[in-house]
Amino acid sequence: MSSTKTTESSSRYNQLEKKSVLELITGINEEDASVAIAVKQSLPSIEKLVTAVVEKMKAGGRVFYIGAGTSGRLGILDASEIPPTYGVHDAVIGLIAGGDKAIRKAVENAEDDLQQAWKDLCLHHISAKDFLIGIAASGTTPYVLGGIQLAQQQGIATGCIVCNEGSVIAAAVGYPIELITGAEFVTGSTRMKAGTAQKMVLNMISTTAMIQLGKVQGNKMVEMQLSNNKLRNRAVNMLLQELPITTGEAVELIQQYKSVKKALRAYKEKQ
Repeated sequence: MSSTKTTESSSRYNQLEKKSVLELITGINEEDASVAIAVKQSLPSIEKLVTAVVEKMKAGGRVFYIGAGTSGRLGILDASEIPPTYGVHDAVIGLIAGGDKAIRKAVENAEDDLQQAWKDLCLHHISAKDFLIGIAASGTTPYVLGGIQLAQQQGIATGCIVCNEGSVIAAAVGYPIELITGAEFVTGSTRMKAGTAQKMVLNMISTTAMIQLGKVQGNKMVEMQLSNNKLRNRAVNMLLQELPITTGEAVELIQQYKSVKKALRAYKEKQ
């Protein structure tokens, strides 16, 4: 395992406090341009992890994300968007070191506890039916490492999203994803490139899983929760694109069935 953390290496930009706004945002943009390349290089590893995740979810299993700081928040963000986007509840669960209060405010020393992640996971009755993904830019976060190691002992499939090569967490999991994003614009500020790369991969994991589980039809989110006027209008437009009906008829179908997928099925069954 490598002891060198490229995420902690010195920025190739210096004297940032002397740069203009344009110079600063140009430099950040230049660094961000490399993130998609780093993710692309990891597509084979991402494919293996997503394939394993889909297999678990098709059998009724859940996906858990564990992380600290930015990594933990990104996992919670991804998990929280699954119910409204795909109508799937409690299938993707994000946990952060320090608990929910750490979402908004850093909790001192929370990430240094090797036992706490497993305690948090046990509150959700994690089992071998499920899949656990550790998110850690450094690849060494004790909260994540401990959770992974204890899950492995219980026969739970594990993966990770890290941003350093040869990390202890990547070595511990069955499905490692290593995104080598390199030095940050502000040295060590892994909420930047590393966080962006992690977010991109989380999008891939959850979106691909939901598509594979039949939550998308064509290219439409047919099981999204219709919780506001914007989404209800989107649902009506989806029906208008798919069916030979009027706007009024589409509105009535959505009001009756509260779901694009159910409305489509009901309409076609009557024909």
